[in-house]
Amino acid sequence: MRKINSIFVIDDDPITVFGFKKLLASLDLCDDIKTYGNGKLALDAIKDILNTQEDLPEVIFLDINMPIMDGWQFLEEFIALPIAQKVRVNVITSSIDRVDYEKSEMFKSKTHHLIEYNNKPIRKREIEEITKVA
Repeated sequence: MRKINSIFVIDDDPITVFGFKKLLASLDLCDDIKTYGNGKLALDAIKDILNTQEDLPEVIFLDINMPIMDGWQFLEEFIALPIAQKVRVNVITSSIDRVDYEKSEMFKSKTHHLIEYNNKPIRKREIEEITKVA
């Protein structure tokens, strides 16, 4: 598997973020892993990247429940951005609410990006599959 240029982890839980970073590092999938504590910080970073024409993240791990801007609000704005590149967005949640899964399916139908719904915890064997470039 080729290395990924950039991964964003968008989650307000420091333990989850630490776990993702350790797991991704152990698999040597990517050298550039950026973390954001809410969707607004990540969205602002993506807009800055678009303005400077740098490389966008190829894979995003996105929590749903966060302060300031949650995962759904992030997705709403992210899919509206003029991004031709296909990005793999892994919605990662501990929610067992069917409504959350249905929301992810709705977003999936509205965009060319690859949106996947995953339940926490994510295991090492699952990471390799959900970090493949879209």
